[in-house]
Amino acid sequence: MITNGTLANYLLVYCLTDPHIGSKSKRHSILLVETDREGYKADTIHGKMGIRASDTANVYLNNVRVPRENIVETEGDGFLQLMKFFDHSRFYAAAHGVGLAQGAMEQAIHYVKKRKQFGQTLASFQVTQFKIAEMATLIETARSLAYKACCNLDRGNADAQISAMAKWWACNVSVKVVDEALQLHGGYGYIGDYPIERFYRAAKILEIYEGAKEVDKITIGRRILGVNGEEIHLRSL
Repeated sequence: MITNGTLANYLLVYCLTDPHIGSKSKRHSILLVETDREGYKADTIHGKMGIRASDTANVYLNNVRVPRENIVETEGDGFLQLMKFFDHSRFYAAAHGVGLAQGAMEQAIHYVKKRKQFGQTLASFQVTQFKIAEMATLIETARSLAYKACCNLDRGNADAQISAMAKWWACNVSVKVVDEALQLHGGYGYIGDYPIERFYRAAKILEIYEGAKEVDKITIGRRILGVNGEEIHLRSL
């Protein structure tokens, strides 16, 4: 499931280049693969729940050959390069989560201010005010954490733990806020007459792409505990 797989002129592909080396983190490299090479194929994935405007493709590499010069930087550094990429990509995933949550809350605010029940607007009910207060506070915590992660990056000090925290929390908040925003719309939120239905479908992918939420938690936990995957495995024995 690769974004822009049918549109791109080239891909950066994470490849096993030396299966016999002792260190698992040194077995892979990043290769630049031009999409006009023989054996490359991509087709568009249809039927996605959300983000339908984004091209998502299945990619097939059938005996595709590239020259050694297509190795990006140093052979065997693919894993390190990929981890550094995630330190950056999690920032914009977090920002996506904050923006989507903010937009969903604004949709809810607009709706409850005009929708009336029992002779008064939904906004006048205390339960509605509580929901909006909780949504706004969650969004602000996610925004602050995303800003901290971005500030570290701007200073040239990308922090894997903070970026994973920002991505996990902002995307978690997005799903929670969108769910509450749709709930405030009642049955109308479940049909296409209001935009919140689209927000609901778009939110879930944030907890899956650029590292699933479970992976984010693993990154956070290992950093805090000061252990790596092999140490955790040995301790579990």
